Amino acid sequence: MRIRLPKCEGAGLEAVLVNTAGGIACGDRFTVEIEAQTGTQVSLATPAAEKVYRSDGPLSELTVDLTLGAAARLDWLPQETILFNQARLVRRLDANMPEDGRLTLFEAVVFGRKARDEHVTEGLFEDRWRIRRGQRLVYADTLRLQGPIVDLLRKPSVANGGRAVATFLYVAPDAEARLEQARQHLLSADGCDAAASAWNGILAVRFCAVTVEALRAVACPFLLAFRCEPLPRVWLS
Repeated sequence: MRIRLPKCEGAGLEAVLVNTAGGIACGDRFTVEIEAQTGTQVSLATPAAEKVYRSDGPLSELTVDLTLGAAARLDWLPQETILFNQARLVRRLDANMPEDGRLTLFEAVVFGRKARDEHVTEGLFEDRWRIRRGQRLVYADTLRLQGPIVDLLRKPSVANGGRAVATFLYVAPDAEARLEQARQHLLSADGCDAAASAWNGILAVRFCAVTVEALRAVACPFLLAFRCEPLPRVWLS
């Protein structure tokens, strides 16, 4: 992996993580560690969708560790991850932040390649998020889909037929106060189910759509309006 630091239109530093391997193959292991030091503002993105190829057994692993200093802001905004049929991915995201830090996370996952009308009839996807604020665990979420994922996604209690899902998380002192604002930004959602909730200094939005294009059509304007800053330039290329 490499990192690029393009000129950005917003405030702070914008970094782009580039996977020079062109995707994640079976058995690959990636570890990313990012620290936003005291008073800094950092946003991170990827130049394109991350592809996770089929595996004949071994797990692929992606571990992300985010650390925020006092009064720091960190935005983790990779573009979507596309799981090929028979992909096997375990992803871990851990964040440690102070009480006055501001953390924004957005992760989208697409199950199967639309151009090939591909369905994930067999595979494994585990996504584990843990956020500690002021040394306390304030958010813990684990999603695990294994086996005939396409059948699991058809269940109303899972994705109701959706094949593109995303989670947005905002952890900050004003998170709960911005709930109604977030819901207003989602009123025009069309072709994508989206809902927001907030508690204990955390604001969460879930997105679910049949296609990634429908998801992005709602998520991109939401990110732009909620963050009050341009999206990373690589998102627009």
